[in-house]
Amino acid sequence: MATRFELVLHGLETSRLRAAGEEALDEVDRLERMLSLYRSDSEIALLNTRAYREAIPVSWEVFRLLEHARRLWEETQGAFDPTIGPLMRCWGLMHGHGKVPDEAALAEARSRTGMQLVHLDDATHRIRFEREGVTLDLGAIGKGYAVAQAVRLLQEAGVPHALMHGGTSTVHALGCQPDGSPWKVAIEIPPRGSASLHRSPDHSPLAILPLHEESLSVSGVWGRCFESGGRTYGHLLDPRTGQPAQDTVLAAVALPSPTETDALSTALLVEGIEGHARLASLRPAMRSLVVQPSTNGWRTALAGITLLSTP
Repeated sequence: MATRFELVLHGLETSRLRAAGEEALDEVDRLERMLSLYRSDSEIALLNTRAYREAIPVSWEVFRLLEHARRLWEETQGAFDPTIGPLMRCWGLMHGHGKVPDEAALAEARSRTGMQLVHLDDATHRIRFEREGVTLDLGAIGKGYAVAQAVRLLQEAGVPHALMHGGTSTVHALGCQPDGSPWKVAIEIPPRGSASLHRSPDHSPLAILPLHEESLSVSGVWGRCFESGGRTYGHLLDPRTGQPAQDTVLAAVALPSPTETDALSTALLVEGIEGHARLASLRPAMRSLVVQPSTNGWRTALAGITLLSTP
């Protein structure tokens, strides 16, 4: 996950709240050790190293998370894909600053991408990869899952009100604010102009969402990019084409589950406005927003979200 997690708790029993908060953050550390692509001793790293040779047993927790990831991959028709690792490596985005691959390298990476290459044996909790080079990368679901599990521990500890985020991109609201009103989380206006991928948002609110027992994930393409041949490329790739997603600059999803908002906001950013209606129909309670550049400024598609201003 390699990101910062923070939480806000409120209540009268300070020592109990502090203990619950520390337990929640310890849970995030535990999941980092289990799910990280970059830790050689994690279960995910073990799969990436050995699962093409033999079926590898994993913990019940990792198996169920990968089952959930597979369902989301199927539902989004591949727009969310936890096997995107080969493409990230091919584009130099896993450890470097980015590079444009040649056609042969890209074709090879695409042949190693897709959850159809990952076989899950429910009877034994073993996982096998169909070919060498398949690489699980849970970056688009692991953060949300960590928030979900940390919030579960807060609930079990009797914490009635809390706000927790992972990397500022996925947030969950437990209970309400001290005054009894819902927690309010802003979605910032994305940067404008042809060089927008290089810049941060201007911190003005595009929308403010009231959240109560609900999560919000926001995916954007600005800030992390590289240039080659006079063209700017973002860091988020479309797993189905192997190319960077170019048409959409922001996607937001609100649902009760942070695990699902994390994955579905990524899928929505890949799909863009054209895929908004289909993805929004996957969950009856989903609130969603997509922002896409156009010749006249911006195009938007939204469900259950009211914009404060036109981006």
